[in-house]
Amino acid sequence: MIFMGTPAFAVPSLQALHKEHEVVGVVTQPDKPRGRSKKPVFSEVKTAALALNLPVYQPRRLKDAGMSGTLAALKPDVIVVAAFGQILPRDILTLPPHGCINVHASLLPRYRGAAPINRCIMDGETETGVTIMQMDEGLDTGDILATAAIYLDDKETATTLTDKLALVGAEILLPVLAAAEAGTLTPEPQDDEKHTYAKMLKKSDGFIRFDEPAERIEALIRAVDIWPNATCLLDDRQFKIFAADVVDGHPEARPGTVIAVTRRSMTVQCGEGALALREVQLAGKKRMPVASFLAGNPITVGMHLTEIDRHE
Repeated sequence: MIFMGTPAFAVPSLQALHKEHEVVGVVTQPDKPRGRSKKPVFSEVKTAALALNLPVYQPRRLKDAGMSGTLAALKPDVIVVAAFGQILPRDILTLPPHGCINVHASLLPRYRGAAPINRCIMDGETETGVTIMQMDEGLDTGDILATAAIYLDDKETATTLTDKLALVGAEILLPVLAAAEAGTLTPEPQDDEKHTYAKMLKKSDGFIRFDEPAERIEALIRAVDIWPNATCLLDDRQFKIFAADVVDGHPEARPGTVIAVTRRSMTVQCGEGALALREVQLAGKKRMPVASFLAGNPITVGMHLTEIDRHE
């Protein structure tokens, strides 16, 4: 089989497959420059594949000349895909005898698309899960082969939920492949009328609007903790919030106003309620508990956190 994946979510599936099946190749996204040095960094899947001594392919596009021929030469019986990051063209979808099987981080048909984990947290969902799906040419529209649901914790973040769903996906993937080999799969069509869409995140999705309710902002903070991070401005410097608690506010205060400060806490008014910040990062500084931030920054009641212009 061939495995296609890129981020950390896909790694447990690759590792599980390697233990039970012959993985003849791993396809992942090209190395990307990161940080101030712009040094190319491997994807999490590439790092895992190299540790398993598996051959790695990194096409810029699956439609690149010769890519389908390269994959065909590997003679896969199935292609397993998990958060790969590119749309598979028809000639690859139809290449293996058992087709292409996708590990998707939602209970389809809800949250089709690129960012199901982030969007379900933003929306305040209490339940999500993983769907193993037979891929077709639509966007996460193929028949359902297996599902597993989990409940979200009150403080679930994109980081914690990704880790949980990655393990769930790896666990339910193997029985699906066994059934495919045995010819006993029972695909179930999706109910298109119940579908929702989880569009790809943009940097501006992390910009905080303090006129929104505190509960909604707190959910956003948890949903974008990996990227792009919940961000506003403090004295014209980018200020990121990584953790906060919803508390009672001062309705007469303007949203974004600092309404309470102690040695260990900082509370900001929102459209409804307020947020007691717990973990923050000021531009040029490390991420830290708010008590450590306050020890080195003179924050006073009446100061304002302001929104970033979404058109910048």
